[in-house]
Amino acid sequence: MQLYFVALLPDESIQHEVTAFKQEARERFDAGHALKSPPHITLVPPFQCAPDRQTELLPALNEAAAGLAPFPVQLRHFDRFGQRVIFVHTEIDQPLLTCQRVAADVFHQRVGVQPDTRPFHPHMTVAFKDLKRSLFSEAWRYFSAQVYERRFMAEALTLLRHSGQRWEIVAVAPLSSNRPA
Repeated sequence: MQLYFVALLPDESIQHEVTAFKQEARERFDAGHALKSPPHITLVPPFQCAPDRQTELLPALNEAAAGLAPFPVQLRHFDRFGQRVIFVHTEIDQPLLTCQRVAADVFHQRVGVQPDTRPFHPHMTVAFKDLKRSLFSEAWRYFSAQVYERRFMAEALTLLRHSGQRWEIVAVAPLSSNRPA
């Protein structure tokens, strides 16, 4: 069994900027676990897939992407989940909700991925698992003082696989619907 997930990745310049935030989290607060994946917004959370079913993942990714048109995504400042996770906040709007729902539905129907029972809360993680509680307040003060606003066009769905060490891009499927976002 291997672990996979489906995400939106921002353009290269935003990837560099968010990676720099992750590197700051590692250098300032000894929290580098977020560097094990490219900056992304998770659409279908990590799921296991048996080797004999992995051939179904690419057609599912392509099917989901084919039903969606490119749309803008707005990133605005930083937020947190309790005292566990610091992230770049992503504005929720209908095109993003539709994208997540379509991806989750297709992967549920075609591959059997169980839908996530938690509400969809799009974000780009900067620090999490290895951010010590004793350093969380200091880290939150630092990141919450940063001004960060960017917008990018979501133009593809990305399938990532865990290598045992980090998350790696397996496939990218362009959004291609003629429907307006």
